[in-house]
Amino acid sequence: MESRRPSSVLLLLVLLAAPLMVASAGPSSPTAFLEDDVVLGAVARLGKGANASGRGGARCDVDVDISAVVGGPSRERGASGWKEEIAGLAGRPEMAAWLRRVRRRIHERPELAYEEVETSRLVREELEGMGVSFRYPLARTGLVATIGTGRPPVVALRADMDALPIQGTVKLLFQPAEESGAGAKRMIEDGALEGVEAIFAVHVSHQHPTSVVGSRTGPLLAGCGFFKAQILARRAGADPVLAASSTIISLQSLVSREADPLDSQVVSVAMVNGSFSLGGDPAAPLVLGGTFRAFSNASFYTLRRRIEEVMTLQPRVHGCEASVDFFENQSFYPPTVNHPRMYAHVKATARALLGDAGYRDVPPMMGAEDFSFYSQAVPAGFYYVGVRNETLGSVHTGHSPYFMIDEDVLPTGAAVHAAIAERYLAGGAERDGDPRSPEQEP
Repeated sequence: MESRRPSSVLLLLVLLAAPLMVASAGPSSPTAFLEDDVVLGAVARLGKGANASGRGGARCDVDVDISAVVGGPSRERGASGWKEEIAGLAGRPEMAAWLRRVRRRIHERPELAYEEVETSRLVREELEGMGVSFRYPLARTGLVATIGTGRPPVVALRADMDALPIQGTVKLLFQPAEESGAGAKRMIEDGALEGVEAIFAVHVSHQHPTSVVGSRTGPLLAGCGFFKAQILARRAGADPVLAASSTIISLQSLVSREADPLDSQVVSVAMVNGSFSLGGDPAAPLVLGGTFRAFSNASFYTLRRRIEEVMTLQPRVHGCEASVDFFENQSFYPPTVNHPRMYAHVKATARALLGDAGYRDVPPMMGAEDFSFYSQAVPAGFYYVGVRNETLGSVHTGHSPYFMIDEDVLPTGAAVHAAIAERYLAGGAERDGDPRSPEQEP
């Protein structure tokens, strides 16, 4: 009577890349063959997640006539019966779960040529658990497993298991002083980008749901500069307060009267400090301070030049003089601009890994990042990964004292960041389409 027990050896070949080649079959062959009325042992751990350490694993609920697969009396069934049988075996939920588990274990430990120690061990453990005999080692880490009757015809199935080495180099830039101090600029000055042809960075965002990736092509974050001016009276009757007031009004007109209304820019005076009118030292300067922002390098540097002109020239009308500091070695960040091809690569990688719902294009923000210095030096891709989870209270901006993150984002962020580098080295950035996005079409 024909035994009916589960078989996964042929499906295992889809996952495991061990070199499989069947030796010549015959009575004296050292490799054990399965007779007509014997089928492969059960996959011992279906649904349990553990590997067997010996032969003859436990039975499971999948029933299949393996002779239809490896040869035997059932080969003479109807012409289409074998299709349903193999498809039925591969489609069982418990079989699919086992296949996924084995595949993931293989890819957790990629090994190069002749170093496939762990992968080869995994192959042997799975074969032992199914009661399949094998010959090991061949070619150092390879093996040969044999199933079937031992009689002709004999067919071989080959799978390779060595991983590809990383084709290139990944530099990991652990940078200080992002919040202030222009750490990226100093990293570049000290050679951090030597030989680098592309760079990527990720930042958490409370605006997007946990594990959703967001980015955009072109300007993503504004350039940000700070200024501090000191106004001094230079003649009798000069009023630094009046000079400061006139200067502030003139600064506000830079955006309203000079900037393209479709090119977002900001100039804000956020500090006015003068004490001499309240009994202080009349020689003490009146201090103005503020910030300016823009999304293009041209607008950003034009705005900087015009602010300096207004702040140094306008006080002269009122008998005063002024000096201005832009803190360009501390907190002067140009716009962060995503290269079209790097943006496309981030988008394609995130969608491939997370699905379409796991990625979204996002609008530009007036916030700033010193990653902008890198984006000026080499093609760059900056993106966000969401941490917003209202149930946990992860809803506050990163500069809030109440800021926290939904830590479920960590595996996603790590996977996406690693995949972006790996796929770039594998040529993914070249395959991600036309470097021009729809937004840049004329």
